[in-house]
Amino acid sequence: MRTRSITRVVAAGAALALALSGCASSSDSGGTSSGGGAATSGGATGGGGGTGKTVVVSSDLPLQGSSASQSESTNELIKLYLEQQGYKAGDYSIEFKPYDDSTAAKGAWDEAACAKNAADHVANENEVAVMGTFNSGCAKIEVPTLNQGNLLMVSHANTNPGLTKAWETGEPEKYFPSGKRTYARVVTTDDFQGTAAAAFAKEDLKVTKCFILNDNQTYGLGVAKAFTDAAKAQGIEIVGEEAWDVKQPSYTALYQEAKSAGADCIYLGGIYDNNGGQLIKDKVAVLGDNKTVKLLGPDGFTGYDDLLALPEAEGMYLTFAGLTTDQLIEQDGPGKALIEAYTAKFGKAPTGNYPLYGVAAMQVILAAIAASDGTRESVNNAVFSGEGITIPEADSVTGKEIKIDPATGDTSAKDITVELVTGGKETFFKAQSIE
Repeated sequence: MRTRSITRVVAAGAALALALSGCASSSDSGGTSSGGGAATSGGATGGGGGTGKTVVVSSDLPLQGSSASQSESTNELIKLYLEQQGYKAGDYSIEFKPYDDSTAAKGAWDEAACAKNAADHVANENEVAVMGTFNSGCAKIEVPTLNQGNLLMVSHANTNPGLTKAWETGEPEKYFPSGKRTYARVVTTDDFQGTAAAAFAKEDLKVTKCFILNDNQTYGLGVAKAFTDAAKAQGIEIVGEEAWDVKQPSYTALYQEAKSAGADCIYLGGIYDNNGGQLIKDKVAVLGDNKTVKLLGPDGFTGYDDLLALPEAEGMYLTFAGLTTDQLIEQDGPGKALIEAYTAKFGKAPTGNYPLYGVAAMQVILAAIAASDGTRESVNNAVFSGEGITIPEADSVTGKEIKIDPATGDTSAKDITVELVTGGKETFFKAQSIE
């Protein structure tokens, strides 16, 4: 067994202890200040009882469009966690500042908004870390700018492999122009997600011919490629690979092509925001229900109330790059306690599975701050030097130890969960750990 960094584990444990005991009430958590009026940033919340200086930690999420509900739940769950923590990390007071990387016009994350946010993060001299982004494509825009500003980013949802390891040409080095890593994540990557999904399709669903669609964005192309490569290795015949146009009013022609090819499986590589509802409706209209021709999607289709409201989504299988909220609620641990506190406060559970992983990413950030001297460089060094940051299983809201590899920024956890859409809900179907 490897010896952990004593300083960092003790600091992390001290920083987490208040949160897990829930000893600080929301009414004592501090005030709210103006967010500066920027169109892509929200109000800053915080002002805890730390004896050191106040540092800013932000989130960077799509707060408009189909992802809004899940993103808002993520921010609210983080704020609840910080309230329980007393808005503290070691000796430092924490101010939380949400940023919006989407636009109303696009109804999803936006390249220009991501670029502006990155510049704004760096320009805020008190900001020492960013929790986000939700979309891998947005991260690929922001990370190089943050890297030049020596600003740590920890994502709860990015699964594209190229952000941390060799994938496409020049990756991941091109995201770190300073030559030093500044990006980490608490979820596993699409090479593992693709492998797990293909194995499930072959072994559990017994499919033989798959037709692959992608939304032609960074995440969608990556996860579709991962599934395609793994499916071929499993002996599944790939009978077609096409990109869908997000502005297209109908996809019947694509599905007619799949029908002619004899596909018994459709894989949607992308995000639901990109006209996923129409894509699902047309699949059923042309190919029949999802028991007849299986429909599979990655985590980019999880956590959407609009999807769950579609009758045509019944029987769709989804993979999630982690453990689901339902699984964590079954465990008697910090994740369950936090979800129960959220439900008591808001009258409903958080939307989707990613909000808890948002808190997991925040746990890594707070542990890094607690082990630092309060500067960006020191916060980043806490993650990317020595043995890095470890959140023990007993403290982790994911119910498992979170160990960030200081060489890459990847997490040691490689959990993939398969969900089934039924009765208007995402339900647990199968869990699989990929080594």
